[in-house]
Amino acid sequence: MAAERSPLTEFTPEVAEHRDPDHDVAPVFVNRWSPRAMTGEPVAEADLLALFEAARWAPSSRNNQHWRFVYAERDDEAWESYLDLLAEGNRTWAADAGALLVVVSKTTSDYNGEPVGSHSFDTGAAWQNLALEATRRRLATHPIGGFDHEAAAELVDLPDEFEVEAMVAVGHRADPETLPEDLRDREVPKGRRPLDEIVFEGRFEDEE
Repeated sequence: MAAERSPLTEFTPEVAEHRDPDHDVAPVFVNRWSPRAMTGEPVAEADLLALFEAARWAPSSRNNQHWRFVYAERDDEAWESYLDLLAEGNRTWAADAGALLVVVSKTTSDYNGEPVGSHSFDTGAAWQNLALEATRRRLATHPIGGFDHEAAAELVDLPDEFEVEAMVAVGHRADPETLPEDLRDREVPKGRRPLDEIVFEGRFEDEE
């Protein structure tokens, strides 16, 4: 039997079909995308903890480590409350996730209590680490912006110096045919803008 291809070193077939990087980068960056189709199976605790461990090692301004993750697994008493935070269109597919995360960031410095402008930037780096580790483990992660941020803060009893950033669904991949019909065609890795639209030497240029 042929060895299973690693998402760290080779493009997955679905990614190879839809994505073509212009420069030589590690395949894990291109293999990461945001599937919606999930099986409804629980995610093993060891896998979840590994995702959070990866997030823990993200770069951080003055080592403040602004990121926090609050989560519910699908067999938790809080599961339905987490699911109810989502906009209706997101609930239709996220109901089959194995876990739902609320990603929050500390908006103030541990050193002097003053506001820190990079708290969202650093927390985004932690989310990316989490997503890449999930890709390595062949788990699906899908970040979600369509949810009730205020209700999420209340549900997790968030202190005033913290801010809700996003939610994330984590689960095992399923066949796209399990999705509602209007989502099936969207269940593919998307391309990206060319570098000359996002990278500028010397001064910013925007032709739009």
